[in-house]
Amino acid sequence: MSLADGSVRTAYAKLARWLKEAPADLLNYRVEEAELLFRRIGITFAVYGDQQAQERLIPFDIIPRIITNDEWTRLAKGLEQRVDALNRYIADVYGRREILKAGVIPNDLVFQNAAFRPEMAGKSVPHDLWVHIAGIDIVRVDADTFYVLEDNARTPSGVSYMLENREVMIRLFPELFAQHRVAPVERYADELLATLRSLAPRSAPADPNVVLLTPGIYNSAYYEHSFLADKLGIELVEGRDLFVRDDVVYMRTTEGPQRVDVIYRRLDDEFLDPLVFRPDSALGVPGLISAYHAQNVTLTNAIGTGVADDKAIYSYMPEIIKFYLGEEPILKNVPTYRCREPEALAYVLDHLEELVVKEVHGSGGYGMLVGPHASKEQVELFRAKLKASPGGFIAQPTLALSTCPTYVNSGVAPRHVDLRPFVLTGSDGVRIVPGGLTRVAMKEGSLVVNSSQGGGTKDTWVLDE
Repeated sequence: MSLADGSVRTAYAKLARWLKEAPADLLNYRVEEAELLFRRIGITFAVYGDQQAQERLIPFDIIPRIITNDEWTRLAKGLEQRVDALNRYIADVYGRREILKAGVIPNDLVFQNAAFRPEMAGKSVPHDLWVHIAGIDIVRVDADTFYVLEDNARTPSGVSYMLENREVMIRLFPELFAQHRVAPVERYADELLATLRSLAPRSAPADPNVVLLTPGIYNSAYYEHSFLADKLGIELVEGRDLFVRDDVVYMRTTEGPQRVDVIYRRLDDEFLDPLVFRPDSALGVPGLISAYHAQNVTLTNAIGTGVADDKAIYSYMPEIIKFYLGEEPILKNVPTYRCREPEALAYVLDHLEELVVKEVHGSGGYGMLVGPHASKEQVELFRAKLKASPGGFIAQPTLALSTCPTYVNSGVAPRHVDLRPFVLTGSDGVRIVPGGLTRVAMKEGSLVVNSSQGGGTKDTWVLDE
């Protein structure tokens, strides 16, 4: 919110004035109101393995994060460029593999990647698009510089919190909204439905039938699945609600079988079809992959997109963008040491106390070391892990992440944040709703914003002016 000299950034001027004038009692009351609203709505997430509190509320911060229109315009261009390159890369590694022939990406990073699906090799997908919904994690380090922290190209989550955060803020702070021209995010559901419909296979009827496939009520993100199906006005289905006949997918209804053309699946690849992947999966649909290869149904996102979003491939994204688009990346990558390379490993082992070390296939803030905040025991544990399996890790410098004003027990204080915008790619173009999910590290000094690690969320305002 503030510049180095203590003055307030122009975008935050009205909010800073409002915070200065608002009595602490009012802010405390609004915090309680927000928590009550979230409890009433039922927004929860599950922490696997936590017997104490399997269903939790994600902490919500009542102070919005503000981004100017100029900043957002630059971000949006970079996001579109990045997702375009991701789509081209995935199509290539399952197709002609030109990037491997050119030696840009080592073969083993593709073929030994657990997310690589050999079943998709040589197969085409509807409209030749693989990543229809992407969540790109962004961090900021100064007034002008944004870095991409991570690409989520499988089943990115969190958009329900983006939408509910906005709804709650409008209810609690109408006077603040009256003072700002905030770009709307409410149209995300309409944009998503339009994207999904545009992806229907060519054999689909003019009015394609779209469903959302969930693993069921025990999944950690089930709230989001039911929320999105309701917002989109589509059926929320489980694998047992669908069946395949003559390479066409049908949904069981009280009025008889109904053809399904697009499946927005929130189910991992290996559980989709017991005839092709895990034979013990009770969550999938037998024959689904056969219908998919016959191009009678579209799966969103496509099968095998995980080959593009692990942290080892992330380190090659600047080269991937240049290879396919012939352009310099608009959004920077965080400098990354690939521990699989002997020289990089030696450097990382010598500087563990200064670096952030991450598992290549890790997520949710698990399996990582934040060197400056780690104990000697944790550092030595990771040293042993790196020596035993260097290819399973990357390391990055500890960035001076930007902070946003956050309402905590002691009052308004700085806390580190990131941003997850959602990029929708359909056969009719790219749609990006202005804003995204801002995640905030609620613990003082912490750089880990993941909800599973105690992080919270806040509303993201892109000023439409």
